[in-house]
Amino acid sequence: MDLTRFGHSCVLVEDGGGRVLLDPGTFSSGFESLRDLTAVLITHQHADHLDAPRVAALLEANPDAALYLDAGSAEQVDLPHTVVEAGSRFDVGTSIQVFGSQHAVIHPDIPMVPNVGYLVGGRFFTPGDAFTVPDADVEVLGVPVAAPWQKLSEAVDYLRAVSPGRAFPVHDGILASPPMYWGYLERLGRARFDALEPSATLSV
Repeated sequence: MDLTRFGHSCVLVEDGGGRVLLDPGTFSSGFESLRDLTAVLITHQHADHLDAPRVAALLEANPDAALYLDAGSAEQVDLPHTVVEAGSRFDVGTSIQVFGSQHAVIHPDIPMVPNVGYLVGGRFFTPGDAFTVPDADVEVLGVPVAAPWQKLSEAVDYLRAVSPGRAFPVHDGILASPPMYWGYLERLGRARFDALEPSATLSV
């Protein structure tokens, strides 16, 4: 099994006869030129995991690739697809098992959305934006490391709970994109929020 990252949570898994791309979103790049894909898998509807226009172009260039996604993501695309949920199993040249059902809580005022995780080839697991612990042995884990819905201690605890043989970081694009955090503070903070850039001055 070969695993190649294309930024943030986008990972190409090559295993047996499968070439499976997971979560090609707006924080990811370089996946657009991939060919001979057997499937594209989406964990949930947020743009950093599902860039619908680029996914459409990718599938047009990979006509034999099937699109699998959760129920919420299905509402974001106008493409042939299969909706999956916890317990789904299928084969795309490599085996896929689906675990989990909901996105982690960002804030109680933000509605929950569906979220699934995928175990690929019985070895690699990526949870999307959740702390789903699959009822299966995981050899390699894509562990989310930074998000509005998590803190570092939760990433450590999740890594311990899944207990893979090895792990690598996913969901790290947010580390270079503080405006995402500022947006939540602007919308939810109930106070005027000024996003001061370095060397900027705020006069009050």
